[in-house]
Amino acid sequence: MTASGWDGPGFRDRVQATLDAFIDEQAERLAPLGPDAALLIEEARRSVAGGKRLRASFCYWGYRAIAAPADEAEETALLRACAALEILHASALVHDDLMDASDTRRGRPATHRAFEASHREQAWRGDPEQYGAAAAILLGDLLLTWSDELIRRCGLPLERVIPALEVFDLCRSEVVAGQFLDVSVQARGRADVDTAMTVLRYKSAKYSIERPLHIGAALAGGDQAALRALTAFGLPLGEAFQLRDDVLGVFGDPAVTGKPAGDDLVEGKRTVLVALALDAAPDGDAGVLDRALGTHLSPEQVAELQRIMADSGAPAQLEQVIEALCERAVDALRGARLDPDATLVLEELAAAATQRTV
Repeated sequence: MTASGWDGPGFRDRVQATLDAFIDEQAERLAPLGPDAALLIEEARRSVAGGKRLRASFCYWGYRAIAAPADEAEETALLRACAALEILHASALVHDDLMDASDTRRGRPATHRAFEASHREQAWRGDPEQYGAAAAILLGDLLLTWSDELIRRCGLPLERVIPALEVFDLCRSEVVAGQFLDVSVQARGRADVDTAMTVLRYKSAKYSIERPLHIGAALAGGDQAALRALTAFGLPLGEAFQLRDDVLGVFGDPAVTGKPAGDDLVEGKRTVLVALALDAAPDGDAGVLDRALGTHLSPEQVAELQRIMADSGAPAQLEQVIEALCERAVDALRGARLDPDATLVLEELAAAATQRTV
């Protein structure tokens, strides 16, 4: 229990149970397709297992900021809508890992690597890497389809689901376009701070916090004024959330994050952190960092790049930005006329989103 009395672990368990039940339903529906479809279903099940459930949490408390579920049936329907955001997130991660050529996700093989390994173990024909890529694309597409299905069939009144679906449609368009901005920036091999912030805002910040809040509020019947109040809180918080993720992508502990040390450097991500470091580091160090991004790096090389970035002052500068964004978000939340209990929990979620190690 937290100071607000909200049972976060219990909520995560209920979201997981909702996801498990939905995938059981899909497994039964696709059973006639045989064992290959069953393999896809099981990988889907693994892809939605665990995680912080921040998107589901912000959706739930976006709803509660406007109204409380009237009964157990409405609570169950709300949980299904929240779970839809976790399926969307799983879809994005499956595709993201493929595009970034990541080997792991949450300490286990990324989807494309798992299917690639299965192809090799079975000694099948063709290219194992191509098979893994095809499987990951198809699984990500399937999860994206399921996210839409689950929110449409969540069980809440249609007159409230339709406005939420309009936000959900916008959310998905933003995250796909934001992802394309990201891969384009990496391909060009350059990005200033403003460009990196635009990528951050649309690839992650809005879909991680602001849009889940909006979807929850829309499902509760919230009006445009309520959505604007939630934007004033959710957008700066989402930016702080992703900036924290960028720090962890370079300096995070692999034992905690489930990703190799300096994974963002190996993937060549042109994050705000990287842009700040390139601006502030001496020319020689900046050149070393710039040339190393997106290449295979030994642990010693990762450590050297971490040193260059730390010496540039970029991480310390980013910590100040994260703190300022969090303060702006919480001030906006406290000034909004939202449910007091929801306001308290949303403050706690703000801290959890930005003061994390994973």
